Amino acid sequence: MSDFEHSSAEKEARRATPGRPWTPQEEPRRDALRRYLAAVAAAASARSTEESEPAAGKERAEPPATAAHAPSAQVPVVLHVRDVMQVPAVSVPGDMPFLDVAHTLAREQLSAVPVVDADDQVIGVVSESDLLAKAAVMAEPHRHGPVGRLRQHRLYERSHGDTASTLMTFPPVTVHPAERVADAAWTAAHTRLKRLPVTDHRGRLVGVVSRRDLLRALIRNDAEIRAEVESLVGQHLLDPRAVEVAVENGVVTMAGRLDKALGPELLASVRDIDDVVDVIDETEAD
Repeated sequence: MSDFEHSSAEKEARRATPGRPWTPQEEPRRDALRRYLAAVAAAASARSTEESEPAAGKERAEPPATAAHAPSAQVPVVLHVRDVMQVPAVSVPGDMPFLDVAHTLAREQLSAVPVVDADDQVIGVVSESDLLAKAAVMAEPHRHGPVGRLRQHRLYERSHGDTASTLMTFPPVTVHPAERVADAAWTAAHTRLKRLPVTDHRGRLVGVVSRRDLLRALIRNDAEIRAEVESLVGQHLLDPRAVEVAVENGVVTMAGRLDKALGPELLASVRDIDDVVDVIDETEAD
């Protein structure tokens, strides 16, 4: 992770809980957020590079993850939205009344839900904030002040609706099943949406993907990181058992005995592994 990405991630992590420091119990969540934001930043950088490259006259196809292109530490598997999306997706019809939409969100424990037409095409998204504006107008329709100022925005106009289609936010932000997880994560971060409807080429709802789904897909678990570290140790040492590796929340701890000349190079290589947050050196020099 570059210094810029690290700094940006730290600022975003601090904004998540303004006014107080992170507690020890929240440290894993902070580290996960930092790693997620770094992955999103990397995806944005890659997208910018791809868009700036001159067209080669032919669209590059990603190689399938077959035996000939087996995933390794150097060539990670490219995950797509279809690999992590939730199916079936909860949705509501455009003519569903306001109270029924509210009951659906409460029953399914969702913050937002796609609105679909008769052909199951996504026409918008109705969220808790949309319903909250509606409830505020119902309570005091002529109130001045904060609610009154909403007249300047579409939110206030929509809040007078009585159905999902009149309350929803549109046009909807959606992703395609074949889209890369990293690109979907960038879309979620850029739009600040917690859930993204997944639609096919005709705009029909086929699933939904949440920021949590994307987070889990982008950040490898500790077991996978440990396996890569141990593989790297095996490449550097004649006896890999001389070094013990432990990983917790992306933090790698290395203990054992290392050659004085080899140690710094190995530790630097471990720090460069994707999703490694930090390296704790508890080794002794031979």
